[in-house]
Order: sequence, then structure tokens, then C-alpha cells
Amino acid sequence: MVEFSLIHSLQGAAGAIALDVRAELAARSFAALFGPSGAGKTSVLRMLAGLLQPEQGRIAVNGITWFDSARGINLPPQKRPIGFVFQDYALFPNLTVRQNIGYAATDAAWVDELLDLTGLSALAGRRPAQLSGGQKQRVALARAVARKPQLLLLDEPLSALDMQLRAELQEELAALHHRLGLTTIMVSHDLGEVFKLARQVLQIEAGRLTACGTPADVFLKNRLSGQLSLHAQVLAVRHEEVLYIVTLLLGAQILEVIVSNEEAEMLKPGDDVEFSARAMSPYLFKRR
Repeated sequence: MVEFSLIHSLQGAAGAIALDVRAELAARSFAALFGPSGAGKTSVLRMLAGLLQPEQGRIAVNGITWFDSARGINLPPQKRPIGFVFQDYALFPNLTVRQNIGYAATDAAWVDELLDLTGLSALAGRRPAQLSGGQKQRVALARAVARKPQLLLLDEPLSALDMQLRAELQEELAALHHRLGLTTIMVSHDLGEVFKLARQVLQIEAGRLTACGTPADVFLKNRLSGQLSLHAQVLAVRHEEVLYIVTLLLGAQILEVIVSNEEAEMLKPGDDVEFSARAMSPYLFKRR
């Protein structure tokens, strides 16, 4: 089990944030930290890893105390059995794929197994500059689990990848999580990714835990009203004869809708909006 209580003053782009997050996670669970940018999600990961010391609180993993401000306990990062995958991969540019993974492991057979599990065996002799983004991410993930961590921490590990590659690596990450029996905590802004991978969601806003539960509990509760609401970005607003047409970006899709004169006057390119429609009798078609 992972238990943590973290209190810390953060300074973000929007100003000061008083972080106060408490949670318990079951062993071998996959949890997601979800919330807007600047809410404190990455700071929580850094505190768990020992890279940032909370002002107050406690961290215990599998019955071992890693941090306790009241008792003066603070294990350094190298003594915490964690794996950490950063957004920018943080690979050693002068080392090969095998050497990057082996940096955190002394068992050559285990390194070979990880190369096989992540599909990197044929690339073992290459250096990071010779790899694609997806290959670099596989190396970062393999290196993170090479020391057989009790806790795997992922800071938006797939955010820089295109949708198809991201979907493939989500499958591989889920398989690796189950295969190795990891306890995993991931920061993500992608709802689809959260639903696909996580069994528990910690929703954080302005440093506070606002919801905790399964993805369905957190995101779908009390939403069976027949009204479909989606977040979108305004790409363009144009006037055609007697109509105003707004071009919206919904995920990877572009949609045009007709709006009133009053609505058009309030919108400009770059605005974030909520697109709503009746959803009581939707038409769903499976894509081939």
C-alpha cells in the first residue's frame, strides 16, 4: 500500500498554491493524477520520489516510512525504490539503449528481458539520437523499471507522441504494469488515457484533492442527463451571408457549427469553450 499526506506551498504561473493532498493506494494499483496545469500534480510525483521535500506530511510505501516531517525522516531519492519516467525522457545521450537500461540494473539477463518486453532488442546498440520519440519513450520506461521499483512514477510519459503511437504505447504500458506487478502513479491530461489505464483517479485542482475514485466515479457521476458536453477550442469565426459559423477543434476532429450573432461577438480564435448537444438518442457507428 502507498499512503501519503503532503502539505507544501507552491509558486506557479497563476500564483501561490497551498498543496494539501492525502491519499491511499492499493499495492499493484494503477492511479492517475488528473487536473489542470499548475494544480500540483507533478509536484506530488516529485515529493514521492524525494526530489522535493514537503513542508509537512508523511509518505509510507508497503509499511516503510519514506518521509515523516514530525519524526524527521526523509529518505533520499537513491534509497527510495522508485522508477521515474519524465516528459523529456532524460536519457543519457552518450550511452546505448542497452547501457541506458543497464545503468539501473546489474543483472544482464534482466536487461535482455526488458529489451525483449519493450521491443528494443534490435536497437540495443543505438544511442538516443538515433531513435524515434516512441523508441526513446520505451527506453525511458525500461530504464525506470530496471531496478524493479516498488513504485513507478510517470509524468505525462506519452504526451509528446502522435495519437496512433500513443495508443500503442498505452497498451504496452498496461501490459508491463500487469506483467511486473507494479504500483503505478501517472500524471495525465488525457481522459481517454486515464479511462484506459487507471483504476483509481485522484483529481487535483489548485493543490486540493477534489475527487477520488474510479474513472467512472470521478468523471461520469450524475452525467446521465441526456446532454453531451465536450471541451473544444475555437479555431475561427466567420460571417457568411446571414449566418455566423464557428470552427471548433474537438480532440483531433474539426467541426463547424452555426451560432447566433450574440454568441459570435463573444468568441475569438483560441478561446476554450464547452460544446453541448442532446445525447439521449445518439447514433454510434463502429469505425473499421
